[in-house]
Amino acid sequence: MEKDRGDSANQFFGGLGSFLRKCLFRILSMGPIPNHIAFIMDGNRRYAKKQGMEEGAGHKAGFLALMKILCYCYELGVKYLTVYAFSIENFKRKPEEVQCLMDLMLEKIGELLKEESVVNQYGIRLYFIGNLKLLSEPVRVAAEKAMAATAKNTKTVLLICVAYTSYDEIVHAVQESCKDKRNEIEALYASKVSNGVTEGVEEGENINGTIEHDVQGSCESSLSKSQALNTTRACNGVIRVEKKKGVILHAVQGSCEDKWDEVMSRTSNGVTEGVADSKKKQWMHPTIKLVDIEKNMYMGVAPDPDILIRTSGENRLSNFLLWQTTNCPLCSPSALWPEIGLWHLIWAVLNFQQSRYYFEKKRKQL
Repeated sequence: MEKDRGDSANQFFGGLGSFLRKCLFRILSMGPIPNHIAFIMDGNRRYAKKQGMEEGAGHKAGFLALMKILCYCYELGVKYLTVYAFSIENFKRKPEEVQCLMDLMLEKIGELLKEESVVNQYGIRLYFIGNLKLLSEPVRVAAEKAMAATAKNTKTVLLICVAYTSYDEIVHAVQESCKDKRNEIEALYASKVSNGVTEGVEEGENINGTIEHDVQGSCESSLSKSQALNTTRACNGVIRVEKKKGVILHAVQGSCEDKWDEVMSRTSNGVTEGVADSKKKQWMHPTIKLVDIEKNMYMGVAPDPDILIRTSGENRLSNFLLWQTTNCPLCSPSALWPEIGLWHLIWAVLNFQQSRYYFEKKRKQL
């Protein structure tokens, strides 16, 4: 009898809490709702120490807090959520702690794919963001399986940053952009060869006014007027110099080009004017633009966050989403991550609604 009364009371208060939450969200929806919220889940270890728990128990409590916050955010209408689960810097922790986190991650990924999980309940698509090659093979395989299993979900998106730092993301994006441009240059050059413009070109040979140079090494900061570009800063690539009407044009491929701007400025200032009008073919070199870098970011699958929440009262970004949070308010509730609750989320959304006009104006100025 006592047990039945207790169950009835729990159902009543659970239903009442759900009703009140829906009322609050209805009121909040009168204003703008953030499209993307990012979380730095800070304080799991401190929570375990504070509660006298064994090592690793704080992270398990943190996972339960994450599931709760996910439900709140998706009920509110937030489309994208990003969580900072594991930094590359975390690999420097004690090996047994790192292994414990990997085992926990493997376990929780499996739980996310269960039919009754939040992922299936809300139609969530999962992305694991970061340098996944650094993860242990079982975790990496499980992450790839989870992404494939949820690839058709379209309602909401959860991005889990593992083996991630913003520095690594930016370096990765630059490297990938250089590869893309190198492939583009090679494709353009191959089309010239197929058209008979530079057939039979060999190293250092001048054919149809084109001198071909194969350069592999590092990039130097100076350009000799009598020589082609040399590189002396960790750069593998090919430099081709095309001579048109006595003017030498430089097309550079590789990971660093110290004199790229100089060459571009000479071209844009009319140094090569008239080349196209002559019946000679001009070597055009693609340039790397901001859109190319952003396309190759790990986080390129989602818009920039509208709110960044870091628990435990810390104001540091800790190498998280440095590129994407230029115009994003930071909320720092004093609660440790396992203690985060509905009111912390509501307060963050209210602050976002108050400051939204200012941040929108800043974004438009970029």
